[in-house]
Parts: sequence; structure tokens; C-alpha cells
Amino acid sequence: MSTPFPFTAVVGQDDLRLALLLNAVSPAVGGVLVRGEKGTAKSTAVRALSALLPEVAVVPGCRFSCDPAAPDPSCPDGPHEPGQGTSRASRMVELPVGASEDRLVGALDIERALAEGVKAFEPGLLADAHRGILYVDEVNLLHDHLVDLLLDAAAMGASYVEREGVSVRHASKFLLVGTMNPEEGELRPQLLDRFGLTVEVAASREPDQRVEVVRRRLSYDDDPVGFAARWEHEEAAVRQRIVAARELLPSVRLGDGALRQIAATCAAFEVDGMRADIVMARTATALAAWAGRTDVLAEDVRQAALLALPHRRRRNPFDAPGLDEDKLDETLEEFGGEGDEEPDPDGPGGGGGQPPSGPPDDGPRADGDSGARPEAGDGGEPQASGAGAGEQSAARASEPFRTKVLSVPGLGDGVAGRRSRARTEHGRTTGARRPRGALTKLHLAATVQAAAPHQRARGRSGRGLVVRRDDLRQATREGREGNLVLFVVDASGSMAARQRMSAVKGAVLSLLLDAYQRRDKVGLVTFRGSAAEIALPPTSSVDAAAARLETLPTGGRTPLAAGLLRAHEVLRVERLRDPARRPLVVLVTDGRATGGPEPVALAGRAARLFAAQGVASVVVDCESGPVRLGLAGQLAGELGGTAVTLDELRADSIAGLVKDVQRRAA
Repeated sequence: MSTPFPFTAVVGQDDLRLALLLNAVSPAVGGVLVRGEKGTAKSTAVRALSALLPEVAVVPGCRFSCDPAAPDPSCPDGPHEPGQGTSRASRMVELPVGASEDRLVGALDIERALAEGVKAFEPGLLADAHRGILYVDEVNLLHDHLVDLLLDAAAMGASYVEREGVSVRHASKFLLVGTMNPEEGELRPQLLDRFGLTVEVAASREPDQRVEVVRRRLSYDDDPVGFAARWEHEEAAVRQRIVAARELLPSVRLGDGALRQIAATCAAFEVDGMRADIVMARTATALAAWAGRTDVLAEDVRQAALLALPHRRRRNPFDAPGLDEDKLDETLEEFGGEGDEEPDPDGPGGGGGQPPSGPPDDGPRADGDSGARPEAGDGGEPQASGAGAGEQSAARASEPFRTKVLSVPGLGDGVAGRRSRARTEHGRTTGARRPRGALTKLHLAATVQAAAPHQRARGRSGRGLVVRRDDLRQATREGREGNLVLFVVDASGSMAARQRMSAVKGAVLSLLLDAYQRRDKVGLVTFRGSAAEIALPPTSSVDAAAARLETLPTGGRTPLAAGLLRAHEVLRVERLRDPARRPLVVLVTDGRATGGPEPVALAGRAARLFAAQGVASVVVDCESGPVRLGLAGQLAGELGGTAVTLDELRADSIAGLVKDVQRRAA
């Protein structure tokens, strides 16, 4: 087993280390979600935490880590009699993003269950993580069906495994810790709310601190064991402090004044439900225990709000998480209760909200750009610098609206999502087939039907059905898949009228919001002047696409053919990377083509490339005014897709759009 990087040797990242330590003190806080750019020690800090956790007492031989003082009465390895157990180190179980359902929840031996009636159960990761840490790196990329299982286990404290009437249940209470890079997409709101705390991390911009990071990492890589030994004294001190805080935790008093501040803060930031209030209360109590105090102070409530509320406040999916600290301070001051005294900075409670840190860790940390964003697009004047000929400043998007579902015709095999029909591991059962590889979903009726004709030849004499592996049948299911929605946006001068471009951006933003909800990948190609560019390569981060759209300038000629050819190239490359994910091209244009020789003919030939490959497409017609040329409709015909106006794009206006797409593609 490799030697982990010491927790106390992590440079900076005070909020991250504090959030992890608070969960070590009080697992009831509910875990941590760590958001941040790559290379910021997210995974390093999480993996280092397990070495600081106290040992766990377990029933000897129990695969489900039952507590010997209070064993689970329904444990599959039980029943266990209460008594003295053995101790082992706390586990940190890592859930791979691509894990199967059986790997997560465990699996039943279907063949033995059918033939012998024996519940032969192999525990999964949820059993291994019981009374420990379940860590998910890149948790935002976790498949939806695994997310559903995590939500069920987190809500009930137990895992249920059912296969065609055979059921196994075992306890599964764990500390859920996830890391993610927001550039790769966001989490489902239900799972987001299950994390007690959230932390934003970023690499320091302070040279001295960056130097220390590199120095420590190189020293660790050269001699992991020796490096860990040099930090053992600091590790032992933190370990003892965690134990002391756990012992003190039941004695901490959460006064009425602190409770009023917690309730007022959650109400002021309009968080949904009551989980935020409960998590804040537990976090503030853990902060007091970590500081060695028995009273919760106003500073504990403030720190708890900064950790527990940013991911829970009511917001548009494209807004960045965070809290208005001025508003927070005003709320705490307004509802400050009597008896919530300020701590003595020289007393034992001073500085209780800070994690342990070494000498080099005191430099400032980069918290991202805090400057005011300039208002763009108010005057429509050319930019003072950096703008091409005829380029105008970016127009603001109009308010987004709910759109109708644009789906890809046919039946796909892509990753699970919520857009187009596909063969998936989850969904309604449509038939049966012989399994290819491991059996995951048994079709019981088809299995019995396959085994029944051979019972006499197999010498069946009892009531049990004699089942062989060749008899097993895999259930085929139909659900929904996520697609690659590639937006190709005309940013030329013909689109530059401020009111029109604002409406166009609002429509694209609405489609992006729909893609966010349907778990799609998105890409953005823009064209204007004399060329097209990839504003955003295909990604799961819909937020990034919305940010690029916000700053999109306009002006110049309309190189429609260049835009289509660039989109075709993007699809070609993405098909090599992710061949199972089917594309949907959304072309936003008025249909005009200018610049270069024969621009209209070139655009037609480029469009027919998509039609020849059967790529599903929708043209959003942005032409306005009393006289319409109908160029977007002609372009949709060349693409083999369908055209829809901006007004028809709304959910209550295009009831027949999906049928049109499917009919034209047939």
C-alpha cells in the first residue's frame, strides 16, 4: 500500500482542510463537495484525511462492518450477538466514475438463487464504505443510475439489492466526499443537496506559496515514507485534536440566539427545504468543538453559512455559486441573539475555525476574479480596441424560456441521459437476449422459458429448476440517452441588430438550459467576417457555453459555408472520441451567405455533407421583418433537417417540431 501525502503538509487550501476536519469531528455534517480547477490538491487532501480518522470497532468476520456494541439486526452475515469486537483503520472507499451498478451495491448469484434458492451475495462498495468515507472523484461525471443509488443509500442509511424477487438489505452509512471540475459539467440538484458542505478551491497566485507546493511535492515523490515521517508529529497532533473534539461534541450548547441566526440566514438566502438549517446547526456545533469550546458563537454560525449555503441558495443554473458576505453579516447582526459573546482571541476558543497549517501556508490564496464585470452592449458602439472592422460589443441575452424537446431520431446506444430514445441498462424492458459478458439485468421469464425444455434431459427430480449458464437471458431495456448538441451560431453583421441578437442569445441560452437538464454535451461554433471558430469544444460544462455566448461579439460578412465545415470537422473528431454519442446540430442563422466566390452554392454543398451522413439538425430561423426571403428554410432542406422561427421555439408554440425532425430524417 502506497504512503499517502500527509494531510498537514498540504499547502494553503484552508477552507478545504477545515471542511474535511469538521466532517471528521462530526460525520453527521454530511460530507463535502470540493469544486475547483484541476491540479489544486483536491484528491490529495481527501485521500490524506482517512489517515487521521480514529479506528473503527467492528464485529470479527462481518463483511458489512457491524458495530459490536449495536450490530445491525438484518445484517446478511448476522445475526450478531453484542460483544467485544476488533478495531481496524477507517476505510476510504473510492467509487470510479465508470463503475457498474453491481460494483456499487453488490451482486447476487442469480444462477444459485434460481436453482438452489440461496442468497449468495457479494458485497459492493456501499458495504465497504459503511462507517467510513465514500470518495467520488469527478462526481459530476457519475452516471445517473449510480447517482440514484447513492441518493437512496444516503437518504435511508441502507442499501437494497433486488433481483427478480430476491432481496438483500444491509446498513450503509458513510461520509460522502466528492471532487469536481465545474468546467466538465454540474451536479444534479438532488445529489448537490446531499453534500453537507461545499468548498471552492483555486491555485494560489502567490509565488512563495507556489514554490512551497512544488518543493513539498518533489520531496514527497523522492521519498514518500521519509517525507511522511517528517510530518508525523503534526499528523499525530491533529489526530488527537479530532478525538478530543469528538469527545467534546455532545457537550456543545447551541443557544437560541445561534439558532435564530441560522434560521434567519437560511431564510434570507432563500434556500429550499430545511436541510440547510440542520447542516448549519451541525457545522456550527462541530466548529465550536474543534475550537475547544462548549458554546456556539456568532463566528461559528458565519463560518457554517459560508460552507453550507453556497451550493444550496436558489439560483439560475448558469450563476456561479457563492454568498454575498455583506448580506450575510447584516443578517447575523440583525438577528444576533443575547449571550452570543465574541471570543477572547487569547483564550482557548480563539482561531478555532482555522485548520492546522505549517509555516509556509500563511500566504494569501486566489479566490478568483472579484472585480466588477463591465456592462456590455449598452451603446452598440464599436469597441475601442481589439475589435475587427464593423465589430460591435456583445449584446445581452434576453430572458430564457422553456423550449420543446429537440431529439435525435432513431434508437441510439449512447450514455444515459434525458433526450433521445436509446438502448440502455435502465428503463422499460423491451425484450431479452443472450448476455454479452457479465449478466447485469436478468429477464426471468425468458430464462425460465430457455431452461424449461431441458429439465428431463438434465435429470430434474426436485422442485428446483435446473438452470445452466446458457439459459440465462439479459433483459434489453429502452430509456433515454444524452446527445452532443452542437450550436452553430451566425454572428455576422446581418445578425448584429441589437434587438435581434439579444433574442438570438436568449433562444440559445434557453436551449443550453434544456441541455443542462437533459445531461447533454454541448459545443459552440461561431462564424462571422471571413472565418469560423470553435468558441467551445464539446464539453459537459453548459456553464462554460453560456459564458462564451455572453461575450460573443458580432459584425462582418456571413461565411456560412465556413461555419458548416467547421461544425462538420468538430463532429468528425468527436465521433472518434465518443462514437456512441449521437449529435444534434442546432444552426442559428437568418440563412444569408456572403463573402467569397459563390457563397450560397458553397453553403449548400457544405449542408449536404450533414444530410449524407444522417446528422439530425434544426435551423433556428432568425430572419425578421415584414419581407422574408425564406433562406433558412431552404438551408434546412439542404441539411435534411427542419426549420423553426425564434417565436416557434417556445414550448407552447412548436408541438410538432420533434415529429417534423423525425419525419424528415426518415
